[in-house]
Amino acid sequence: MIGRPAATGPSGTDTGTVSVFAVESGTRLRILEATYACVARWGLSKTTVEDAAREAGLSRATVYRYFPGGRDELVAAVVSWQYVEFFTRLYEEVLDATSLEEVLERGLLFARRAVLEHEVLQKVLQTEPEVLLPQLTLQSNRTIAAIATFLEPYLVRHPLAEGVDVHEAADFLARMILTYIASPGHWDMSDAGQVAALVRTELLAGVVAPA
Repeated sequence: MIGRPAATGPSGTDTGTVSVFAVESGTRLRILEATYACVARWGLSKTTVEDAAREAGLSRATVYRYFPGGRDELVAAVVSWQYVEFFTRLYEEVLDATSLEEVLERGLLFARRAVLEHEVLQKVLQTEPEVLLPQLTLQSNRTIAAIATFLEPYLVRHPLAEGVDVHEAADFLARMILTYIASPGHWDMSDAGQVAALVRTELLAGVVAPA
């Protein structure tokens, strides 16, 4: 789990979504937090194991005990940890939604705003995209699976277009969500009306049965 109760969808259905991610705790979390502070200060490329150890108040040997792959493993773990933190917050934002449309609209509004307001993420995207983007790509498959699992109970309760499979629809919507969080195109993701139109015309058109 991501440190929260199991996800429940409509009518208390257990989605199990959060079980995809692992909780960080103890010394490992201390090292990750210290490394993140270094990344915020110097960037991904310039952060070293020595920097992380110093920031955490630990020895280099201790850091290597938790991250035997050294700097590369440490950087990957920090990106993964922050990725999980982001989607934990997104999950909490939509947990009490009662409809598929509400989940998608609230989730997209929150996620895009959170991405733009994440100062460290924006800094690294601008200065070191070649370092960060491959790491984010590695996280995408498990995230798609988690989002799809969360959406399935909402899809089960919603009339779907003829021939639409629930699992395939959930996977499609999960991929579309990640796409629009990262690159909204001409849509203003801070405008609730535009997000509602996006959900209706781009995400759910062809998935749900016509009203």
